[in-house]
Amino acid sequence: MRYFITGTGTDVGKTFVASKLIAAANREGIATVGFKPISCGGLEDVVALRDAGPMDGPDLDLINPLRYNTPAAPYTAALYENKPFELEPILEAYNELTSKYEGVLVEGAGGWEVPITRDYRIGDLAKEFGLPVIVVVNNRLGALNETILTVEAIRRRGLECAGLVLNHLEEERDMPSVTNESALEDILEVPILLDVLHGVDELDLPWQMTS
Repeated sequence: MRYFITGTGTDVGKTFVASKLIAAANREGIATVGFKPISCGGLEDVVALRDAGPMDGPDLDLINPLRYNTPAAPYTAALYENKPFELEPILEAYNELTSKYEGVLVEGAGGWEVPITRDYRIGDLAKEFGLPVIVVVNNRLGALNETILTVEAIRRRGLECAGLVLNHLEEERDMPSVTNESALEDILEVPILLDVLHGVDELDLPWQMTS
């Protein structure tokens, strides 16, 4: 069970969803860990991924091989810290994780087209792994445009969009959050894996992720 998890933007709940899916997989007996190739800013997301996995899981350096302290896009953080992006340590860490665990969920940074270098994006990094992609959607007004653009960009790189997770960040539903699901399924012809309500404690592992 290996997927790349991206989002329609920053702060849409990628880590929240990834952590819940990791925990759900482990409850079902699928030894699964998270992998955050690049982090920018604090380590909260990396710690959340680690804590969702097995008790004897990998350490933070293996889960997150490239770390910037600056809370910005990787391209900007690398320039500011004079710390160029290196792909090889990321691939080595990923290969080590996949050799030890049945499930690995790879979480990107920000959205699909976030720059890592001047001409290398998160989508290009995802292509290195060749995994099916799950898109976490901020389920609100504007989600249709953002999601369509993201899924089309995934397909242009020759990758499969395995499904969408609609993450409702507000405490109450509104009309767009109710109607986005049917519209996206019809337009994009991809499954809605989960419709996540605000503040949920646990998620079930979608059957599509285990088939």
